Amino acid sequence: VQLQASGGGTVQAGDSLRISCVASGSSVGNYAMGWFRQAPGKEREFVAAISYSGETPGYADSMRGRFSISRDNSRNAIFLQMISLRPEDTAVYYCAARRSLWPHANAREYDFWGQGTQVTVSS
Repeated sequence: VQLQASGGGTVQAGDSLRISCVASGSSVGNYAMGWFRQAPGKEREFVAAISYSGETPGYADSMRGRFSISRDNSRNAIFLQMISLRPEDTAVYYCAARRSLWPHANAREYDFWGQGTQVTVSS
């Protein structure tokens, strides 16, 4: 499975942005999917994850209510809609696939990773 994230960019604080991740090489319809992010000098952290069917999304506490994860299995893709962005949301955002129906917040539980897309929020 190859994952390609896209849609990052530079936005102003308070703006919205949607990033995407498309899988190729195999269907991820039976895989849980997640988004993680890594800011300079910090460890990679969990953002959001979703089950194979698109139900039971989970979020990190600081993102809940501002970020929304979704998936379209017909397009082999997942999305992360972000609103009310803050400068502290600046990071490289990575998508990941887990060979399980159910998501997990621990990055070590994921089997495939995309290359990341940079999101920069200016104040």
